Amino acid sequence: MPAALPHKHRLPTQPRGFPTLGMAPQQLHSLLSAQLQHGDTRITSLPCPFSKWQLLTSGGRGCPYRLRRLAALLSLEQDGGAGRCAPPRGWRAARSRAALPGSAEALQRRGGCGTRRERSWTRMGCAALLWGTVLLACSCGPAPPRVDAAPLLAATYVLDDANGLGREFDGIGAVSGGGATSRLLVNYQEPYRSQILDYLFKPNFGASLHILKVEIGGDAQSTDGTEPSHMHYENDENYFRGYEWWLMKEAKKRNPNIKLIGLPWAFPGWVGKGENWPYDYPDITAYYIISWILGAKQYHDLDIDYVGIWNERAFSSKYIKLLRYTLDKHGLEQVRIIASDRLWEPISFVMMIDSELHGVVDVIGAHYPGTKTVPNALLTGKKLWSSEDYSTFNDDVGAGCWARILNQNYVNGNMTSTIAWNLVASYYEELPFGRCGLMTAQEPWSGHYKVESPIWITAHTTQFTQPGWSYLQVDGHLEGGGSFVALTDGLGNLTIIIETMSHNHSKCIRPPLPNFNVIPQRATFYLRGSFYMVETLQVWHSRLDFESGNSSLFQQLHPVNVWKGRFSLDLNVDEVYTLTTLKTGQKCACPEPPPHQPFPSNYKDDFNIGNPPFSEAPNFADQTGVFEYFINASDPGDHVFTLRQVVVQRPITWVSDADQTISVIGNFKWVNMTVTCDVYIEKPRDGGVFIAGRVDNGGIYVRNTEGVFFWVFADGTYRVTGDLAGKKILMKGLAGVRDNAWHTLTLNIQGNSASGLLNGYPLWENVTISNPGNGWAALGTRSFELAQFDNFHVEAC
Repeated sequence: MPAALPHKHRLPTQPRGFPTLGMAPQQLHSLLSAQLQHGDTRITSLPCPFSKWQLLTSGGRGCPYRLRRLAALLSLEQDGGAGRCAPPRGWRAARSRAALPGSAEALQRRGGCGTRRERSWTRMGCAALLWGTVLLACSCGPAPPRVDAAPLLAATYVLDDANGLGREFDGIGAVSGGGATSRLLVNYQEPYRSQILDYLFKPNFGASLHILKVEIGGDAQSTDGTEPSHMHYENDENYFRGYEWWLMKEAKKRNPNIKLIGLPWAFPGWVGKGENWPYDYPDITAYYIISWILGAKQYHDLDIDYVGIWNERAFSSKYIKLLRYTLDKHGLEQVRIIASDRLWEPISFVMMIDSELHGVVDVIGAHYPGTKTVPNALLTGKKLWSSEDYSTFNDDVGAGCWARILNQNYVNGNMTSTIAWNLVASYYEELPFGRCGLMTAQEPWSGHYKVESPIWITAHTTQFTQPGWSYLQVDGHLEGGGSFVALTDGLGNLTIIIETMSHNHSKCIRPPLPNFNVIPQRATFYLRGSFYMVETLQVWHSRLDFESGNSSLFQQLHPVNVWKGRFSLDLNVDEVYTLTTLKTGQKCACPEPPPHQPFPSNYKDDFNIGNPPFSEAPNFADQTGVFEYFINASDPGDHVFTLRQVVVQRPITWVSDADQTISVIGNFKWVNMTVTCDVYIEKPRDGGVFIAGRVDNGGIYVRNTEGVFFWVFADGTYRVTGDLAGKKILMKGLAGVRDNAWHTLTLNIQGNSASGLLNGYPLWENVTISNPGNGWAALGTRSFELAQFDNFHVEAC
């Protein structure tokens, strides 16, 4: 039995000599909530039954009334003659991995009310709390809370590394691609483009992402546009097409430790030899992917860390094994394989029965898992990632979705990485999934961008952790709803992230979210093991305010003092807290970007650029096919520099691409417009090109696009249609055009009427149009064929 408690730790059982007279309420609370220790015996007082400290007064009713109320709150009961201090009715038991010594839970585990010594300590603790609160009750201060005011739900949580750590943390990231989601970003002028990149990648600045996942372009539509392949044709290699190389270099420039992932959504048609399937010739597919990884290193000095199989489509065990073999053969042993970027099954089951496949897959990546995993995935012993998630409109509800899954993907599903689709909403907003990025940058013509709330929700985790840290072994569920995770670098640093997102304010676009409740609560954390000596934690806080709209995002608060391994927080609904030993967090105070401006109503591009920084012309968004800058060496005249459609074979598609190629540009709200462009048909006999206005669709819905389309064909005919597919014919006739010659087309749309000119002369006029009422301008080809465009001009009013 331990010796008597030293005098300085004794709790008096009567007011005589009670050492709280003259103390401030905060000092009294600190004293009463302290853990009293001696030997192996510890006593923890009951949590304060009030959400914040209030000086209790008589309120006109006198101290006897207050004493009765306090006695009711303390609920002193008799049990077999032994005094037992119970929490007020309705309070729920604390959730922790292990009961604290001397706590009610620990006493119950040993049966009854514990030992005589424990009962004595408990009575003393209850008496101290009662007498201390009585003194406060008789002091001066504001009016008391109403009799029926409910106390905060209180619970305790233990953070301890003494028995080992949880899974290794692999980082938080985002996807560029899947597809063309960063299309407009490259066209921003400085300094705005660099500011956007800083918000995304610069450490301790904004989102501070740990991972960048990019699409391996496949010349096909992959959600909001097409991304060009590094190999349009079998003997064609160009490692400067598109913008993903540039983006990876910009990310590495800001954070040399950022992890890079490549994943194909589609493949050029030659990979499947005309079939819409990449696995019939797995050696060709593996060669195609390996060439992209080698090109990244050879031409851009980029080391790819992970590679995927085929986004959200079937996998082939034979191909995955061959891919691993081919990687190793080319000295790429460090490149890890993620499979299968779809669902947990069937990849997990197949890995359980195929030891060779199990040996070559490093990470099981699932998309939109709803924070849950499956038993087979856990049994593989592999790293589990949510390799694509979020995909939600980036308002405060989107931020709530992101905050919830960043924590709960680990708490519920043991996922050690979460990757958002998409990195930055830098595509025309009217395309599918507009503004589903961590931030928005869709106006390169004005320089305007917006740092959305998901950026700062990301910072709560990314600025205070790094890949290679470890999660602590905690349950992670808060008693009043919400969750927390705790991570450590193993060197004494600790980061705790808490979220209390409510159901309706944290819905992601997918999957459906089951109902749950979150209420205000008090959380008390006990730091044990190597964290016991932590004295102070830095605090960063966000609150999503859905009533006033005045959300507070990533604000640094006063540090929390930790008293002998203990601290408490009052948590409201829809909040995020980060508590950390790190002092490196920052919120950028950058200058405001330029104001919003619509797309210019008078826009021209002659494509006269000899050494373009990117392969695609500014502001054009390819929806089927690929349109690239081209030097026309055979033309000695005005058309040396042109824009050329270069995909001549239908790719292995990810969605139902159109049978025609198309690139859109401009303001979706345009109604009346005149579009002019020089066109050059390269395909004889059945080749054809078009210009268009009021184009109403794109992305994964491109096959259903409508508008006003003015076509000319190599056989000398023309056609006016109300859709891209050419089925809604409004007018047709002879035009006298031919292939391998330049012609100028003009489309004029005013109100419900349209007319067209060929080489400056009227060809057709007064065609009545009803739908759609507005849309982009566009150009394109009849099929997957070579064709050129020059001197594009659109004027809208």
